[in-house]
Amino acid sequence: MKKCLLLSILSLLCSLCDAQSPIFVQDSLKLISSQFKFTEGVSVDQHGNIFFTDQPNDQIWKYDTDGKLSLYMAQSGRANGTFIDKKGNLIVCADENNQIWSIDKHKKVSVLFSDFEGKKVNGPNDLWLDAKGGIYFTDPYYQRDYWTRQKPEIEKQRIYYLPKGKKTAIIVADDLSKPNGIVGTPDGKFLYVADMDANKTYRYQINADASLIDRQTICLQHSDGMTLDSNGNIYLTGKGVTIYKPTGEKIGHIDVPEDWCGNICFGGKNKDVLFIAASKSIYKIKTSAKGVE
Repeated sequence: MKKCLLLSILSLLCSLCDAQSPIFVQDSLKLISSQFKFTEGVSVDQHGNIFFTDQPNDQIWKYDTDGKLSLYMAQSGRANGTFIDKKGNLIVCADENNQIWSIDKHKKVSVLFSDFEGKKVNGPNDLWLDAKGGIYFTDPYYQRDYWTRQKPEIEKQRIYYLPKGKKTAIIVADDLSKPNGIVGTPDGKFLYVADMDANKTYRYQINADASLIDRQTICLQHSDGMTLDSNGNIYLTGKGVTIYKPTGEKIGHIDVPEDWCGNICFGGKNKDVLFIAASKSIYKIKTSAKGVE
């Protein structure tokens, strides 16, 4: 009995130590490179390699688990947000012509989505894939200097869902001013979306038919890009990286010496390194958390 009691106490103490351990140590933030114009769209493959975009330079870059940085693809359709599907295809918001592309391992491009009801959407910005392979994407309007048009063809800035294998997207939310960062929970139950104009991050419940209901305000902060860890904590970007519990309680902030952080994801062999796309740079920081994407 005493032995069992002692083991129980030790187990409890270990749990408390784990709960109190910090997610990150600020001084461990490391610069990978500052050779870019504006970094965005960080995503991770099944091996822990990360990919990110340099949209003004029309490039996609790769940083592998051995620490090698390389240009992955030029002429990337002005890729912005990215996500890697179960087959290893790089799914990107190709902002040049307001499309969504799939780029396979041989760098062959397939256009998954091109327009909505005969009109160009505003500009797919960020995206998340569900377990079915369907794509949720945000569609804010940001005027680009490489576009010929000077105004949107579609007035509302929405969240769309593109079912796997379909060319026609479905409107799943049009109750935001300027949706941007987006990420879903691994169980497929909830979708987080940031509204840049409202300066809020919301959580929606996902229905079986991919529709969204029950919008809840999680925190009074918008986000350019976002990610989750295995504890359900939410990582938002902007001036540095701010971390919130699923309840909306702020639990940390990573200071990044750049004007703006555009996107983030966990990568590395153990998915415990947070990669931060920040203005002209890309950074990494070791964490005690693990990513779920």
